[in-house]
Amino acid sequence: MKGGHRYDLVVLGGGTAGLVSSMIAAGAGARVALIERRRTGGDCLWTGCVPSKSLIAAAALAHRMRHAASVGLEPVEPRVDFARVMEHVSRAIATIAPHDSPERLRGAGVELIEAEGRFVAPGRVEAAGSTLRWRTAIIATGSHPVLPPLDGLDQAQALTTETVWDLCVLPRRLVVLGGGPIGCELAQAFARLGSQVTLVEMADRLLLKEEPEASALIADRLRGEGVDVLTGTRASAVRDGELLLGGGDTVPFDRILVSVGRAPRTAGLGLDRVGVDVDERGAVVVDDRLRTSGRGIFAAGDVTGQLAFTHVAGHHARVAASNALFHTRSTLSGTIPWVTFTDPEVARVGLSEAQARERWGDRAQIARFDYARSDRAITSGEAYGFAKLVADSRGRLVGATIAAPGGGEAIAELTAWISQKAKLAVVSRTVHAYPTLAEGPARAADEHIAARYASPRMRAIARPLLAVLRAVEGPR
Repeated sequence: MKGGHRYDLVVLGGGTAGLVSSMIAAGAGARVALIERRRTGGDCLWTGCVPSKSLIAAAALAHRMRHAASVGLEPVEPRVDFARVMEHVSRAIATIAPHDSPERLRGAGVELIEAEGRFVAPGRVEAAGSTLRWRTAIIATGSHPVLPPLDGLDQAQALTTETVWDLCVLPRRLVVLGGGPIGCELAQAFARLGSQVTLVEMADRLLLKEEPEASALIADRLRGEGVDVLTGTRASAVRDGELLLGGGDTVPFDRILVSVGRAPRTAGLGLDRVGVDVDERGAVVVDDRLRTSGRGIFAAGDVTGQLAFTHVAGHHARVAASNALFHTRSTLSGTIPWVTFTDPEVARVGLSEAQARERWGDRAQIARFDYARSDRAITSGEAYGFAKLVADSRGRLVGATIAAPGGGEAIAELTAWISQKAKLAVVSRTVHAYPTLAEGPARAADEHIAARYASPRMRAIARPLLAVLRAVEGPR
């Protein structure tokens, strides 16, 4: 840095998008500097995917112990030592952390600068008291949780997804504000570990981006596990350990966890000095190649305001690094899956049924299968949920939802089929191992195809053809 040479690429932010783009650049032989103000690994490693899935795993096992009768065993009430559960969370983070560590980055040829970074002029970034010259740059500073302007919330020591991992004592009464993916995941996990949980969502249903029947399924599951789910409910204030609701009711709590959204981290980056536009949310505006309005500057990950998932950040990094370094014309994929890790998981890719109906009306084709009829789900004592495949008027797969056990694993195949513009018949003809949960979407396609062949129109076509074949070939 102090030698004053010009970098091929400077990356601001050491989360997934920053790490992946830096490693790609270094692997290609580029001079690359990564500027990270806190710690490499980003939200996914420290406060997002890794800790939350570790907590969910502990909660899932506690739930299975209580419901062992579903597979013929004696139910057992687990003794939950929350401090030990959080030790498990910490161990998972520590095990994965070396993959994102400063040592690994430097060993790969990335110059890591542990400081605040900001643009000071075109082609210039200031960090750690020095000015770095660059040919191209990628903004990958991520996002942060937002707190609603709720009177009294500041005094309540509200938890967010960044601070909830500091808990060492299980809250006896927990209020979760926000019924999106994170709110639903953590509400279920804490309830399974023994908290009395109230989930408050302002909208009329949970998981607004999902199929309505998936939202209803998760709401029913949460209620069945003891979560008090309040949809269509607005919080008005926090007073002395109580959440005041719009209708005058109150919900007492020991801790309150806020999960109502995230905002891009763009403040203080000096974007105005290099001509980078942001939208009304503060997100960096990019095109489908992840170019910003600033010359030679790209952006990737949550800071763009697009889908805030780790796999999306990684995809962004691959597109942005290639385009920035080599002037390629790579564009973002239009087929992005995502998963909410509740039980059951809710996995989604492409269009919903409603979106398909808007485009093709009654000509849209919908295939559905209930996991109550899945042999593997029945044998596992988890016979609940559904798979729904959405196709256009020509039978080409354009979307899917799997709200069922193992949904997050099964969605990958459907993502591949959608990207290849495959038809429902292709999903049906693909051989799936039996018995597996991944059969669910294929069974939906099977039954949809079978129903079409059994239609009066197809029978009217088939009967005379079969009669001719019988007359020509005769008995064997």
